[in-house]
Amino acid sequence: MRRHRPYLVAMIALLAASLTGCGLVSSAGTFQSTTLTDGSTPLEGADLTVTSKNFTESVLLGKITATYLAAAGANITDMTNAPGSASSRQAQLNGTADILWEYTGTAWIAYLGETETIADPQELWQRVHDTELEQNNLVWLPPANFNNTYAFAAAADTAQRLGVTTMSEMAALPIADRTFCVNDEFFSRPDGFRPMLDAYQIPLEAPDGVPLNQVSTMDSGVVYSATANSSPCNFGMVYTTDGRIKNLNLTVLEDDRKFFLPYSGTAVVRKEALDAHPQIADLMETVSQLLNDDVMQDLNGRVDIDGQDPAQVAYDWLHSEGLVT
Repeated sequence: MRRHRPYLVAMIALLAASLTGCGLVSSAGTFQSTTLTDGSTPLEGADLTVTSKNFTESVLLGKITATYLAAAGANITDMTNAPGSASSRQAQLNGTADILWEYTGTAWIAYLGETETIADPQELWQRVHDTELEQNNLVWLPPANFNNTYAFAAAADTAQRLGVTTMSEMAALPIADRTFCVNDEFFSRPDGFRPMLDAYQIPLEAPDGVPLNQVSTMDSGVVYSATANSSPCNFGMVYTTDGRIKNLNLTVLEDDRKFFLPYSGTAVVRKEALDAHPQIADLMETVSQLLNDDVMQDLNGRVDIDGQDPAQVAYDWLHSEGLVT
């Protein structure tokens, strides 16, 4: 699911360049037809293209956006579920697509090539907002209330048994209890596992830190089940809006030293489209204010765990919130 967190900037740039001028291709299907509950059509006559990347959360956010803006009267071209991480971004840069949900951490590291760690979500959003507007004529609307970043979790009973609620408290545990499951990418990336352990003063392979033989690398999906079973690890790397957190009854530990970069979900709109249809900002703010980590865990779980169609999940959520009828 973590395909929106590339960190090899040169690779992203190369892939994006290869897509310049190409038509955006999607296997998205359609979205539900509906209307706003008050019957208004503030986007009547607007022609807008909504895109997304091809992982669950991105597709869901794209479907929510397409459904809601169409309900507001816009003629929507649904280009969600675009293949690869770069194609949807490049489509927005070249004017093929108008609206895309992005993550502040992704933009900061992968698109803008920055290395500075900014722990405050609002400050990071503002820096990304200002740079993207100046360099790319993209408007980052105010972010939603969810942060799909890295975290570490434990099975609820294991967290209770060990008495840990924060990552700092791992340093007080006996060394034998400091067992971890991570995926290969997080283990090897320069802002990943090793510097994280350094930040929490339990360095990898240090006598008073974390022995290398107590770290298991595996596929991301396996990390969740291994963590839920507390075998071979007490602590597993997770993504904070993943539906498996609730489904497997995992306890997410607080990143109390603010090591992980914020990945605030944000609707990004081409300035030209927003200038022509400023109502987009108010409509998307209505949606953004209702989204948080718990909501995204639930929506992602309906797709990844329950097997529901993203378009149906998007419509059902909008309807349950009283936004469409």
